[in-house]
Amino acid sequence: MKKDKNDHNNHDDLSNDIKIEKGGEPKSHELNKDNKISEELSLVKVKIEQLEKEVSEYKDKLLRKAAEFENYKRRTENEQLNLLKYAAESFIIKLLPIVDDFERSLQHIDSTKDVDSLKQGIKLVYDKLIKVLDDQGVKKIESIGKPFDVHYHEAILQRKADGVEPHTVLDEIEKGYIYKDRVIRHTKVIVSADTSESAHDNVSGPSNREDR
Repeated sequence: MKKDKNDHNNHDDLSNDIKIEKGGEPKSHELNKDNKISEELSLVKVKIEQLEKEVSEYKDKLLRKAAEFENYKRRTENEQLNLLKYAAESFIIKLLPIVDDFERSLQHIDSTKDVDSLKQGIKLVYDKLIKVLDDQGVKKIESIGKPFDVHYHEAILQRKADGVEPHTVLDEIEKGYIYKDRVIRHTKVIVSADTSESAHDNVSGPSNREDR
């Protein structure tokens, strides 16, 4: 009788094990798997939050840099405009003392009796002006006695001249000037005539003038 009771207990334990396996309570390895997935999801969530924070920080930095660049661009454009607008300021400042000298000469021109002294004063002011221009890279084109050159000269008229090669500059009607390496005004000149039939092809007037 005692033996039958033990057999009955063993049968109940076996039934309980079968119930668990068939869907009663989860197995231990399934619980571990669920916990692992949950931990991984938590890590992914934390990582996403970190990335979103970094993206937000980079976006803020980018907006600040864009604003700084826009301010720099606007400031640079204003500086360039002012530079162009007042480019001649330093040159004008150098000319003002010469203007003062001319004004002083004009104030005394009616009262002076010494013409030679007046001429000398005007010559000094003129030399001072030429010096300022020279310092800025503005130089006269020396033409008299030189061959006519369309790059520097503009022929106003021709004149016969004995003992002079054809197309030689005889006189200057208006001075020409070079600024650094560019002709800014051609010299208006009178040139010696060429009596040959092709004379009109060898001297160029304003319409054929070229700049270097």
